[in-house]
Amino acid sequence: MTTIDFSPLYRSTVGFDRFASLLDNVHQNNHSNGYPPYNIEATDENQYAITIAVAGFEESELDLQTERGVLTVRGEKAKDEKKNRNYLYQGIATRTFERKFELADHVEVVDADLSNGMLTISLVKEIPEAMKPKRIAIGSSPKAIEAEKEEIAA
Repeated sequence: MTTIDFSPLYRSTVGFDRFASLLDNVHQNNHSNGYPPYNIEATDENQYAITIAVAGFEESELDLQTERGVLTVRGEKAKDEKKNRNYLYQGIATRTFERKFELADHVEVVDADLSNGMLTISLVKEIPEAMKPKRIAIGSSPKAIEAEKEEIAA
């Protein structure tokens, strides 16, 4: 297993510990089999969509969960349906899968839709007001800074 040395990064940055662990996780999980295929697209400045090809799966056989910044998509076919079929050739894979996506800070899942065998998950990045840029006046009292923030917001 290859390890990455992040010590140069730590010398000139503060608070990027999560970034280093994210890179380690991506490197470790890079050995997936590629099933099911998916697309990730930016639909607007702060909006994204993940589209996963889940042909043969119904809504009840899919499970989406987010926990600690990780979106997990699982699919499992009903056991009875698999046994009742006698395939001469099976080219459509309907095997159980689990696909994980690391979400950036403040990215939330807002919607999921299953249509024509494609599962589309809509995400939005909502930056809290406290995280947005603010102008700091030099040599001003805290009241002047608050007045400046109100002017910027207006």
